[in-house]
Amino acid sequence: MMKKTIVAALCAFAASTLPAQAADKVTLMLNWYVYGEHAPFYYGKDKGLYEAEGIDLEIQEGRGSAITTQLVAAKGVTFGYVDVPTMIKAAVKGAPVTSPGVLLQTSPMSAMGFSDKNIRKPEDIKNRIVAMTPGDSMSQIWPLFLKKTGLKERDFEVVSGDAQTKLNAVINGQADLLLGYVMDQSMKIKDATGKSVTPIRFADYGVNMVSSGIIANTDTLKDNPDLVRRFMAATTKAVEEAEKAPKEAAAAILKANPKGGKPDTLQEGFELTIPLYRTKETQGMRPFQVTDANMKETVELLVEYGGLDASAKENPKRFYTRDFLPADPAAKAMNAAAK
Repeated sequence: MMKKTIVAALCAFAASTLPAQAADKVTLMLNWYVYGEHAPFYYGKDKGLYEAEGIDLEIQEGRGSAITTQLVAAKGVTFGYVDVPTMIKAAVKGAPVTSPGVLLQTSPMSAMGFSDKNIRKPEDIKNRIVAMTPGDSMSQIWPLFLKKTGLKERDFEVVSGDAQTKLNAVINGQADLLLGYVMDQSMKIKDATGKSVTPIRFADYGVNMVSSGIIANTDTLKDNPDLVRRFMAATTKAVEEAEKAPKEAAAAILKANPKGGKPDTLQEGFELTIPLYRTKETQGMRPFQVTDANMKETVELLVEYGGLDASAKENPKRFYTRDFLPADPAAKAMNAAAK
C-alpha cells in the first residue's frame, strides 16, 4: 500500500511539472481596416474564448477581401474574414479556398446619404448624384437593385472614384449618396462630419445575398480539421457573447487597437451588423448556420449580375461547409428537413 501511495504521488508530481501543451498559433486576417463589424473577434480574444480552445490568435487588419483571400490561398495566414462572394470568384478561378462559416447572411450593401437630405427610399434617388467605385462588389450588384426597384440609369447621375474619393464626394457635397456597407461607410461619414446617415438597404428590396464569412485553405480543412473545429467553436461563442454586450465588444477593439475608431460609432457599426447574422430561415439558430438556399441564390445572382462563370451553379456547396460548426439542434433539424 505504501509503495502504491509513493508511486501515485510521484506520478502526480511528474504530471504537475510537465509543461502545458503549447497553443496553436493562428492568424486571422480581416477584410479591411478594423471597424465595428470586427468586434466579435477582438471580444472573443479579450475574453479568452480562443485561448480556451487551445488557440493563440493573432488578428491582422486587411487591405481588401481579394488580398486576404489570396493570402489564405497561399497559406500566408490561417483564416480570413472576407466578403464571401469575392472568395467564390477566386475559388471558381482555382484558388483552394472555401468558407467553414458564413456569418453575414443578409447583405449590408446599401445606398446612403445624409439623413437631412431625406433620401429614404429608392424613389428618392431620382434626380440625385450617386458616388460609386467601378468594379467593386456593390457596383456589380447595383443593376439588380435598380431592376428590383424599377429605377433606370437615366433617373440619376453617377460620379466614380476609389473608396476614399467616394466618401469625400458625399462628405463635401459633390454627391448626394454613395454605395456602401450599412455598418462601414455610414460610420466613416458620421465620424468625419458628426452627421447621421440613412441607408437604403439592398436586402430590403429583394437582393438576397450573403456577405462576410470565415474562409480557410482547403488543405487546412483536410489536414487539420480539429483546429478548424476549435476555431469555429471559439468564434461562434465570440459572436454570441458579443451580441449580448455590444458596448463591451466595441471597447475590445480599442483595447487592442487604440486608434481603431471612436467608441460610439464602433458600437453603432457593430449593432448595425448584428441583424445581418441571420435570415428569416435562420432566426433562433447559432451564428454561421447559412442555408443551402441562401448560398444557391447568392451564386445565381453572381452569375447573372456579377460576372461569375456559369459553371459555379453546378455545385454551390463547394464554396462553403457547415461540417466544422458546433452543434445546433435547430439547424440540424432544418438541414434534415431540407434533404
